Amino acid sequence: MKTWIEIGSLDDIPVRGARVVKTSRGCIAVFRTAEDEVHALDDACPHKGGPLSEGIVHGGAVTCPLHNRVFDFATGAAKGADSEVVATHSVKIVDGRLMLDITGLAARNVA
Repeated sequence: MKTWIEIGSLDDIPVRGARVVKTSRGCIAVFRTAEDEVHALDDACPHKGGPLSEGIVHGGAVTCPLHNRVFDFATGAAKGADSEVVATHSVKIVDGRLMLDITGLAARNVA
């Protein structure tokens, strides 16, 4: 069963931009595409720890601002580097409000 929390409004995130949600288990980057879809990934790139929330959002992916690695929103996998994967998180829009599933966060260890 999923545990949803409200994290803000869709309007809080610019089109093709991101915002960071800080949790006790790490930071989550919540992205908005040009089509107003929302996606959530861990905010740290596995290669050099770059803040994905500061990357370039394009199509269904984000490009890391440090080394241009492209991460797919659906899978969290880096294109062309299958060993680099970031965790994905469920996020949805309900009446213009963003809801983040925190169920998986409770089970994670803090690095």
